[in-house]
Amino acid sequence: MARRKPPAPDRKPVSLALQGGGSHGAFQWGVLDRLLEDDRLDIQAITAASAGAMNAAALITGLEKGGAAGGRTQLDVLWREVNQSGGRNVFGDSSIWSASLTPGWLKETGMWRSAETVAMSMSPYQFNPFNLNPLKRVLDTAIDFEAVQASEIRLFVSATAVRKGRSRVFRSPEITDQVLLASSCLPHLFQAVEIEGEPYWDGGYLANPALWPLFYADTPDDVLLMPLNPFAREESPRAAGEIMDRLNEIVFNGPLVAELRAVAFVQDMIAEGRLKATGEDRYRRILMHAIEPGPWLGDLSLGSKFNTEWTFLNSLKAHGREAAEQWLEHCLPAVGERSSVDIAARFLD
Repeated sequence: MARRKPPAPDRKPVSLALQGGGSHGAFQWGVLDRLLEDDRLDIQAITAASAGAMNAAALITGLEKGGAAGGRTQLDVLWREVNQSGGRNVFGDSSIWSASLTPGWLKETGMWRSAETVAMSMSPYQFNPFNLNPLKRVLDTAIDFEAVQASEIRLFVSATAVRKGRSRVFRSPEITDQVLLASSCLPHLFQAVEIEGEPYWDGGYLANPALWPLFYADTPDDVLLMPLNPFAREESPRAAGEIMDRLNEIVFNGPLVAELRAVAFVQDMIAEGRLKATGEDRYRRILMHAIEPGPWLGDLSLGSKFNTEWTFLNSLKAHGREAAEQWLEHCLPAVGERSSVDIAARFLD
């Protein structure tokens, strides 16, 4: 097993866990931009899925080329390419869902929902027989895959193996544009991405993102989680669109909630002395931190995850920078010392 690289002087080593969420990944862009600007964290490992994996690969590309400033530049390149490559189609949306052309009241009518049902009944193998995916050009333009593969920053990207029905985690030397396309592949919008004879769908279905690679590798004890889907909502949805939005959040948060529950259980057993935190047993004290999007993204609909309009992306970036600023002020001192988030109380109760 490769050894952890020594921490940079005066910087705190951390691992990042980046959840997927379509264009809402621009919120992570803002968070990462502010953290890099501050430059008091030494990012040594990243686990990610879907849009989070895109952010991770762009971040590593920039860090390898120009340090923190390079990371900020490359994330900007990524999201400019997202905006300029096919508009709302980059993350798989089609014109029928376009909020810019459709008043909100119409989207809640039975007629509109029936049209959605008909559209969703079509296979991407039917409406996109040539398997065109504008995201490929985005990735090939914004990411240096050779730099990612050779980097000392460990990258773990999850995808869902369709036939095997399980999650696969690709590691740094395996990362290609096909891996990132697989991790971002929504099956009702894109054809499955085949790698080594196995078709893959979006990694978020079974690992969003996968936390366990950070526990089995020689990575920092501090994990900074950046979710994009709200875990809890105050009100129960009633409108058809709201119900689908909430169902989507629950489904894509499910794997992460399960892993957080396991982490909380193991950490409690270590604290109680029922498990020994030793490398040989692969149990160790993990310090959890989180920068949550709830106050800023909580009111956005599922459809907004397909919106790549530049003003919208920059508003998400600004919100992410604000969230990171608050975290730096209140939680950065805890890194290396203690968890700044109570997993059980925040995500599981």
